[in-house]
Amino acid sequence: NKPGARSRASGELRYCVWDSLTISSTMAAEIGVVGIHGIYVAWIVLLSISTQVSGQAVAAENVTVVEGGTAEINCKLQNYDGSIVVIQNPARQTLFFNGTRALKDERFQLVAFTRKVVKIMLSDVKLEDEGGYFCQLYTDDTHHQIAILTVLVPPANLSVAVKQQPVEGQDVELTCSVDRTKPAATIHWFKDRKEIKGAVSRQQNDKTFSVANTIRIHVERQNDGETITCEASHPALNRQKKQLHHILDVQYSPTVKLQHPPGVLREGDNLGLKCTVKGNPQPTSVTWSRLNDTLPAHSDIQGDVLTIPALSMLDNGTYICEASNIHGRASDQYILVVYESLISFVEVQDPGAIVEAHTSTPYAIIGGILAVLVFALICVLIVMVWCSVRQKGSYLTHEASGLDEHGEAREAFLNGNETHKRKEEFFI
Repeated sequence: NKPGARSRASGELRYCVWDSLTISSTMAAEIGVVGIHGIYVAWIVLLSISTQVSGQAVAAENVTVVEGGTAEINCKLQNYDGSIVVIQNPARQTLFFNGTRALKDERFQLVAFTRKVVKIMLSDVKLEDEGGYFCQLYTDDTHHQIAILTVLVPPANLSVAVKQQPVEGQDVELTCSVDRTKPAATIHWFKDRKEIKGAVSRQQNDKTFSVANTIRIHVERQNDGETITCEASHPALNRQKKQLHHILDVQYSPTVKLQHPPGVLREGDNLGLKCTVKGNPQPTSVTWSRLNDTLPAHSDIQGDVLTIPALSMLDNGTYICEASNIHGRASDQYILVVYESLISFVEVQDPGAIVEAHTSTPYAIIGGILAVLVFALICVLIVMVWCSVRQKGSYLTHEASGLDEHGEAREAFLNGNETHKRKEEFFI
């Protein structure tokens, strides 16, 4: 044991080698056999042992973790002989000294210290933890390696800003943005699965980035209520996408449509009109009126419904429903024509009078049918009489013609050939 001798195995081994070398030289001098060959052998032994000792090494692995997650920092040892191992953070503060905690930060936990590896777990990783962690091995020469810890900051919240209120027939500007990401996120706009190209801007704030994508689109009233999607991609999302769906709120002037009952309306019927209004902003009320006249006194208005009971011809007219908002007004109208009732109401005290009034209409119809039949029968009789008279006159005429011929034949028989000749001369 020489003064200053190291207590470690490597130091003791080196001193033992020098002692062996000294003893070997002394003994060789005493016996007179010290020479170059003995010194050469001793240096070969020393070089071999020193090479084995100096083979100690340390290696570190880089780590990537998402903010808020847990990082595992590994310092791998080679040919470790028990030398001092120190782990330091990026600020060169010692975390662990040969397995003993040096920095009071409970997020760092030593989970393994063997001859092959020193493993540290860091929980609830913050962006400030990013940097190089030093794995140092103290031997005759200090060996160290740096494990780079990279912290990813994914897009937390997407937001959509509308520059002005969308109105039909105009252009609207929409901006989708994320305030804090690392590295910078990629933002796209989509509508009906088709990308809408926009202007992308980035701003760096220390280690993080703010990203925005602005688009400008033309809108009409049919675009009101449609969905447009802002989508962000980032390495920390593991190939997934972060989306924000924005519903377009397009304002437009109102449209009005009057719904009325079908068919003909007669006296005594009830009329109900409904005013259907659509607009953005939605009109809160509608206005009922009658063209060039006032509404009937017995009419009733309940919001968008107008009711007129027991119609009469005095209720005839054009009824108008009107609605408006900040972008315009609209109206629709219905022309009411009340026809006379088919039933004649008789104002008598006897209930039987009502039955008589109800049955008067069928009797009139039957009487009309009978009148037509009688007229047709008379016409048939007249035709038959006319035909009979004409047939009788024709019979008398033929009978008279037959008598004339008979007389001529008789006269010819009595007078002989003279009459016959005269007859022939007459025909010539």
